[in-house]
Amino acid sequence: MAVASKRLPGDERRRRILEAVRLVSSERGVSHLSVSAVTEQAGCARSLFYHYFSDMDAAVEAVMDEAIEGFIHELERWNASRVVGDIEGALDTVAPLFKRLVADGHELPATLTSGSGALYGGFLHHAVERVTRYLCETTVADFIARHDLRIDHVYETFYTLVMGLLMYIRTHPDVPDETVKDIIASTLHIEGYTAKYPERRPAT
Repeated sequence: MAVASKRLPGDERRRRILEAVRLVSSERGVSHLSVSAVTEQAGCARSLFYHYFSDMDAAVEAVMDEAIEGFIHELERWNASRVVGDIEGALDTVAPLFKRLVADGHELPATLTSGSGALYGGFLHHAVERVTRYLCETTVADFIARHDLRIDHVYETFYTLVMGLLMYIRTHPDVPDETVKDIIASTLHIEGYTAKYPERRPAT
């Protein structure tokens, strides 16, 4: 197996190691996550593992980075498909998207973070930081200017919103889409632009 794996392109060999990290964690639990277990699952030599990663922590971090990239990719698809200026439509689509991102986890096994508060805390911080930065760099400035909204501490507000949503949805996976939509709208003071609360729209 190890000889065959060496004939694979470098990125494919790395991908197989990361998939093995996910599988070992998912099937055996994070306490059984070791270089030996991962290389056995991946069918490669330990030297190949260390060619790509300095230690197991680095491999776990790479798995988490891939999950975060998955989050960003989904947000990019949402951003490309939304109609600029349509607040209601954006809220209607982003609410279920957040729920799906938490539920799917983009192949990040729950066992990888559930057994370690530090692991999950680190992953959550980096995920929220990346998502918030992406939103602030792509949609937020135009959104605020277009609708003449006043949001003090823009980055901090969106960071708190995203963090709160991810944590709440993780512990309340059955929360209705409409509730998630209302939380986003009220936090950003845009509920007046929805059909539910037209009386709250700012006077022009």
